[in-house]
Amino acid sequence: MSERRKIWGWYFFDWATQPYNTLMLTFVFGPYFAQTAANHFVVNGMREADAAAMAQAWWGYGLMISGIIIAILAPILGSIADGSRRRIPWIWFFSLLYFIGAFGTWWSAPDMFNPVMILLFFGIGLIGMEFATIFSNALLPSLGDRKQWGIFSGTGWAFGYVGGVIALIIMLFFFQAGTNGKTFIGLSPLFDLDVATKADTRFVGPFTALWFFIFMIPFFFWIKEDRSQNRINYGDVQKGLHSLLKTLKNLRSNSSFLAYLGSSMFYRDGLNGMYAFGGIYAVGVLEWSIIEIGTFGIAGAISGAVFCWIGGYVDQAIGPRPVIAFNCLVLILVAVVIVSLTKDSVFGIKLAEGSGLSNQLFFLTGILIGASGGVLQSSSRHMLTRQGDSERMTEAFGLYAMTGKATAFLAPASIAIVTNITSSQRLGISPIIVLFVIGLILLLWVKPEGTQIQ
Repeated sequence: MSERRKIWGWYFFDWATQPYNTLMLTFVFGPYFAQTAANHFVVNGMREADAAAMAQAWWGYGLMISGIIIAILAPILGSIADGSRRRIPWIWFFSLLYFIGAFGTWWSAPDMFNPVMILLFFGIGLIGMEFATIFSNALLPSLGDRKQWGIFSGTGWAFGYVGGVIALIIMLFFFQAGTNGKTFIGLSPLFDLDVATKADTRFVGPFTALWFFIFMIPFFFWIKEDRSQNRINYGDVQKGLHSLLKTLKNLRSNSSFLAYLGSSMFYRDGLNGMYAFGGIYAVGVLEWSIIEIGTFGIAGAISGAVFCWIGGYVDQAIGPRPVIAFNCLVLILVAVVIVSLTKDSVFGIKLAEGSGLSNQLFFLTGILIGASGGVLQSSSRHMLTRQGDSERMTEAFGLYAMTGKATAFLAPASIAIVTNITSSQRLGISPIIVLFVIGLILLLWVKPEGTQIQ
């Protein structure tokens, strides 16, 4: 029973953390920031179209800075944690950052809107989530037999998506108001949240923080590790840094791991770009409301939960590499469709007046992003365990995070730059296609079982 509890405790980490991606990054707070920042820029004399593009650019630069911080520190901290054999204390610390950052976004009311302060809080929470995830992922090989890692990863990701769906439904049904001042099911926002000050939307920050606080309890209660070393000492730091330098020097001789780090670096950056800018795109290009984006998010998250669970078994049967390749192809096609959409045209073909085809196609892309994006991340997590050194798994996930964040500025920065140059949110999304293509090409050099066990 203790092993089963450990597995479920690990699953609960995905359940607890998923709302930062679902509610904060993609479907509620991200679009809210775009809307409010754009209005803020208009009030300060900017044209509406330019203000919408500028808001998207600010969001991109904020994500870029967070990504650079994660890229620099991830492999260092991962290596130190492997040296001390302790991971749970790190998860405690970064969980605190998650909570503070998410809660802090409450102070983003339109009448006191400060883009720098808001992006600072959001970045703190994002950094907390990303680092906590590194250390949690490194626990995957300790859960059971190697042959089951793909299923564990897929089930955990599916469980996380279910948590994200439920959190989003709660947000839309009981707190987030539409244009009529009522929630999705016709209620006034709970706790008398003032719609005029956008408190109904801003509540997503405290809600996400409290959700995380509650559902991390099973993780911390059911996952135990050796407490013989209760603190990180200087020797652990020195040992960890020495091991990291050795690993970096040896990367050239581990061609499969190196190719995988490069491949995942690009396709994960493309996927993160889709997540980070999907809701903002819907607001600026298709003029969707937060309620509409939330419904879109529920559909995407449900498809993600279902296909992650199925994908875990497919992964076990055929291995993670073909699963990754297939889903990269799907997401390339999705990105092409998204770039082609405007409110009244598809692939440059003007639609009949009143046609809902653009909205329907974008809704379909959301379902496909949820399904393929979830499976891609789950199989990528499993693939990393095949490529890295089993004795240095936190370091491996740290390198995985570093490469994911070393170019994490590429998607937001390139989107921000292209958006600024073209003054078009639609064209600004196009760099995502290139990132997926590069990732797919580099995957050709990745050995299915890695170099470690050849």
